[in-house]
Amino acid sequence: MRALCWHGKEDIRCDRVPDPQIEHPRDAIVKVSSTAICGSDLHLYDGFMPGMKSGDIMGHEFMGEVVEVGSENKKLKVGDRVVVPFTIICGECDQCKRGNFSVCERTNRNRDMADKVFGHTTAGLFGYTHLTGGYPGGQAEYVRVPYADVAPIKISKNGLSDEQVLFLSDIFPTGWQAAVQCDIEPTDTVAIWGAGPVGQMTIRSAILLGAKHVIAIDRLPERLSMARAGGAITIDFEEESVIDRLNDLTDGKGPEKCIDAVGLEAHATATIDSMYDRAKQILMLETDRPHVLREIFYVCRPAGTVSMPGVYGGLLDKIPMGMFMNKGLTLRTGQTHVNRWTDDLLHRIEEGQIDPSFVITHKVSLEDGPRMYKTFRDKKDGCVKVVLKT
Repeated sequence: MRALCWHGKEDIRCDRVPDPQIEHPRDAIVKVSSTAICGSDLHLYDGFMPGMKSGDIMGHEFMGEVVEVGSENKKLKVGDRVVVPFTIICGECDQCKRGNFSVCERTNRNRDMADKVFGHTTAGLFGYTHLTGGYPGGQAEYVRVPYADVAPIKISKNGLSDEQVLFLSDIFPTGWQAAVQCDIEPTDTVAIWGAGPVGQMTIRSAILLGAKHVIAIDRLPERLSMARAGGAITIDFEEESVIDRLNDLTDGKGPEKCIDAVGLEAHATATIDSMYDRAKQILMLETDRPHVLREIFYVCRPAGTVSMPGVYGGLLDKIPMGMFMNKGLTLRTGQTHVNRWTDDLLHRIEEGQIDPSFVITHKVSLEDGPRMYKTFRDKKDGCVKVVLKT
């Protein structure tokens, strides 16, 4: 089969690889119909995440048709149309029973490695590093889905396109969880750093959850325009001071709720701390660029809440914990507990409350994937979200 494979920094290739096989009676094989490139994939493309091996199959946002089912899988049958969450979950461990699916205790097949790096293992993830299990991903014609009697979301309603439901695999529940973690109240101003795909879903989630004002911070015209179309006030951080504008919009008090939808590759320009971060990255003294996190801690209203769906991979420097502690801020973060949210979010799509396909700007073939990684990373051609068709 064809698959997009990682071969090193900025080196993604469309290779021919062996078809997956059933390895456990609970497995299923899915023939992929649509898959997407995620901002988290760029951390692998740019070489910031440890634990990758040459030939690893990329991708964790995918859906398709079940073509083979293991003997113990009673949930799925051949012909079922499914969206597959990026988190691989067992449904039986203590964390899964609590709904903490992204920290499932059983599915990371490299748990000894994860225990050493993180202190305790987290869930296995599709198409990510060997720290999260090294599972082949969904940017391929076929995928083996472990524990397929638990996580896959069956799409039974006729008339829903792939594009409408594909993002139940990751970015829609990720944006939703980011907003839910803020405990939004009707009087709240919610400020969101980053208007990429997750930021766009976060904007709409915050509005659906009843925020008084939603503010989106970015620098790209196409993303700011998309944010305004979703109901957000926008700030172009290259044209004005984020801190000054947020204070103006909140009578000097700062937003009650702040969301970091950027993560480790913040592209701040002409700030002392961003230049410091880039220098330390070059010298391999720091892995992540946490400019956004510092700015959030500074501008967030005292006793406010910070939600962090943006991915961080390693070591951050110069984090102002004294500021964070003295302002009494609350920080909530983590990979997304996808299946905690998907029943509700699928219902919202079916009812027409939201159509997540609005974020798609490019639809191309799987073979065009390597080229689109660079286009997406460099924000060329108005690229916000790429869907690959197999």
